[in-house]
Amino acid sequence: MSEAFFTANNMLNVLRQASLLFLLSSGLTLVILTGGLDLSVGANIALSGCLAGSVIEATGSPWLGAAAGVGVGAFIGVLNGLLITRLRLPAFIATYGMMWVINGLTYYFMAGRTIGGFPAAFRHLGSGYVFGIPVPVYLMAAVLAAGVALMRYTVYGKQIYAIGANATAAELSGIPVRRLQLVVYTVSGATAGLAAVVFLARLNSADADMGSTLLLPSLAAVLIGGTSLFGGVGSVAGTFIGAVLLTLILNGTNILAINSNWHPLIAGVIIVAAVFFDRIVRREPQ
Repeated sequence: MSEAFFTANNMLNVLRQASLLFLLSSGLTLVILTGGLDLSVGANIALSGCLAGSVIEATGSPWLGAAAGVGVGAFIGVLNGLLITRLRLPAFIATYGMMWVINGLTYYFMAGRTIGGFPAAFRHLGSGYVFGIPVPVYLMAAVLAAGVALMRYTVYGKQIYAIGANATAAELSGIPVRRLQLVVYTVSGATAGLAAVVFLARLNSADADMGSTLLLPSLAAVLIGGTSLFGGVGSVAGTFIGAVLLTLILNGTNILAINSNWHPLIAGVIIVAAVFFDRIVRREPQ
């Protein structure tokens, strides 16, 4: 319906937008594959991004800021993992509670401030190009390759699938279920921190609301990509496809000038449809 859709510039823009969503969703995919859930990823982006921006503002070092962002994200993932593996809290309750804790800490830390004006070298991470390709697309490709290699060619990948299929049977088979659960929540937090750094570099500013709208799209990308909400089925490569498809849908609505207020509704319908069809596919024959 629009001549601007199938153009090289628009496709590169789609990949750049999808890269942020994929970085956030890649670690979440591992969590969901184990049968878990991480509702704190959006809030994680806000806190990690704000702390990264504050470190850059205080030290002038983009590298310290980036390390702080990824480190804080990973630490949040560790806390989620400990709540689930040590205190045996349900993943929904643990990560939902963590989401509110992180939100409170972020609003308290920022106190209504906005941090901006970062060095050009740091902004290049989110909005720069190398050989005509956006830098975030290279990061997405690297994380995608690592995720595919982990899940297809390592023992840890097979164990993650086994935990999602049946955690009790996996534990009886000698798989360190709780330790791997802690690892995947840590990875989910770290990828959220990495996404926060890229998002910060792209926006060139940080505020307490910067990740507030990203939880729903990240879940949608995972589910659209074929990962089952019930664990044991799916892939990081599928999440990449889901992120690109969801971004294409939202990109199309923007090109057609559809009101942005409809975007959450579209994402919500897609999630419900994805889970519904997953249940149909997984249903055992009568």
